[in-house]
Amino acid sequence: MATQIKAWQIVAGQLEPIETSLADEGRTEHYDLEEWIASNPAILGSNLTVIGRQVMTRSGPLDLLALDHSGNLVIVELKRDMLPREALVQAIDYASDIATWGVDRIGEVCAKHTGKSLEDQVSEVFPEIDLESLNINETQRILLVGFSIGSALERMIGWLSESYGVGINAIILHYIRTAAGDELLAQTAIISEEVEQERTKRKKFTIEMSDEPGNYEREELEPLLADYLSQDMKSARMIRDVLLPVCLEAQVLSREELKEEIVKHGEEEAKAGYVVSVISGQIGMAKNDFLRQVIAYDYPNDPWEKDNYCLRTEYRVLVGEVLELLNKDAFRDEATGLAEVSAAPPSAPRDEGRTRPTAGVQN
Repeated sequence: MATQIKAWQIVAGQLEPIETSLADEGRTEHYDLEEWIASNPAILGSNLTVIGRQVMTRSGPLDLLALDHSGNLVIVELKRDMLPREALVQAIDYASDIATWGVDRIGEVCAKHTGKSLEDQVSEVFPEIDLESLNINETQRILLVGFSIGSALERMIGWLSESYGVGINAIILHYIRTAAGDELLAQTAIISEEVEQERTKRKKFTIEMSDEPGNYEREELEPLLADYLSQDMKSARMIRDVLLPVCLEAQVLSREELKEEIVKHGEEEAKAGYVVSVISGQIGMAKNDFLRQVIAYDYPNDPWEKDNYCLRTEYRVLVGEVLELLNKDAFRDEATGLAEVSAAPPSAPRDEGRTRPTAGVQN
């Protein structure tokens, strides 16, 4: 038995069924349903913001891409009729691709759709969220949205959610056009929002944050800094190439000044704010107490927003030495690579348009 919603209108004291559909009224998924939901995603559940429409993946364009207040990406697949079982496979395919996306790619999608950076969008929609401890795209969720659902698909969704903790749900809509011409949408969820949030919460892995600095001796601290700063990770590179060098020159570096320096380093202006949040998040991780041992900061504006970065006086010389060592290693690696290329035997020249005789064969 398919789950669906029905509606009746009270006319002259009597109930009259309303039998309308998107197709009958000439409404479409792409031009109407997408637009309605994007304008107010609360119909899909609380704490969602749409950051992309018709987002291209390796398996084709997905209808809507949203972000919830826990940083999870939400794949929204729309159908203007019954949800087929194939919709589940399609959405899982999209999710498997999006699971590999980094914050740069997600930020580009967000900027294209909203005209804002990911940081600004999250700050505006979820002002209570601590951006620096928010882990973007740690988990993906799937929302299948249609106007009825078969019992088989409903059973599959419940099984995946309850038995394996997959973030998946189906929203069943009902389009209503009253006798007066008013258009309404009603909805119900296969899994209640409270149950879905509780299952997501149980699955969610929380990264421990701290403001406490480390207490390492110099012989322990130096290799910890060098190992971290030598990683090929964007946050580590930005701390190594921007934050620390500028802090060596200036006594205090404000959050806005750090954004400007990041842009000078080649980052797009729209992404600079989010890069600062990522850097701050790395510094704030409990396990990175060695970074807080050399980097100090304040919270002058918001309790979640680090600002006024500076190097602790007793570690300025050590930081300078570590950066110099890393620069020498990078230069040595580059020089070694060039020497290896120069020493390689030259490739045999190509003889265009002519066939070379095989050894021992007379022409």
